[in-house]
Amino acid sequence: MENSSRFFSNQACEYFPCHTSPKDDFNCLFCYCPLYSMGDRCGGIFEYVEGVKSCMDCHLPHMPEYYDTVISKLTNDAV
Repeated sequence: MENSSRFFSNQACEYFPCHTSPKDDFNCLFCYCPLYSMGDRCGGIFEYVEGVKSCMDCHLPHMPEYYDTVISKLTNDAV
């Protein structure tokens, strides 16, 4: 599989799917989004619902083509 080190999908997980996104190409590598704590600087799609950040419509960490984007944000924003 192309990008096999950047992607895996655990369809047997009791929480799968955790988002309303395509189930065939869903990446579970970042099960808990590593960008969540960046607040509004995460770069993903989110909204605040009663003061809590909801990322239900965000697919950024779950699509293999965004792996480099996630790693870049973690590297560049952590400095």
